[in-house]
Amino acid sequence: MSILKPFLGLAIALFFFLSWIPLPALAASSAAIRAYDDAEVAKDYSGKNLIQAEFANAKLDNANFTGADLRGAVFNGSSLKNANLSGADLSNAIAYITNLSGADLSNAVLTSAMLLKSNFRGAIVTGADFSEAVLDRAQVLHLCASASGENPVTGVDTRESLGCS
Repeated sequence: MSILKPFLGLAIALFFFLSWIPLPALAASSAAIRAYDDAEVAKDYSGKNLIQAEFANAKLDNANFTGADLRGAVFNGSSLKNANLSGADLSNAIAYITNLSGADLSNAVLTSAMLLKSNFRGAIVTGADFSEAVLDRAQVLHLCASASGENPVTGVDTRESLGCS
C-alpha cells in the first residue's frame, strides 16, 4: 500500500490539473437542414417533403407549395407574395418578417407556427388552421375579416383557430 501512495497522489493531482484545461467548443451540425438562402430558387415545390428547410431571405414570389410538407421550415425575411401554399403543412414553421401578401393559405395547417412581423394583406385563409400559432394582433384582426371554413385535415374552424370574435 505504501508503494501506491505516491502514485495515488500523482493521479489526484493530474486529475485536478486536467479538469481545469478548457475543452474545445462543439457545435451542432446544420448538415441536416437544407438551406435556400439569398437565392432565386425553383418555384415549384408542390407535394415536396421540405421538413425543416431554410428559405432565409429567399425570393419565392408566385412559388407553388401546394400540399408541401413544410413542418419546421424557416422563411425569415423571405418574400412569398402571391405564393400558393394551399394544403401545405406549415406546423412549427417560422416566418419572421416574411411577406405573405396575396398568398393562398387555403386549407393549410399552420399549428404552432411563429409568424410575427409578417405581412398577410390579401392572403386567402379559407380553411386554414392557425391553432397555437403566434401572429401580431393587427394581422389577426386583418385575417379575421376574411377568415372562414374548416381545415379538412385537423377539422378546426379557421376563425376559431385565429381567435376571431
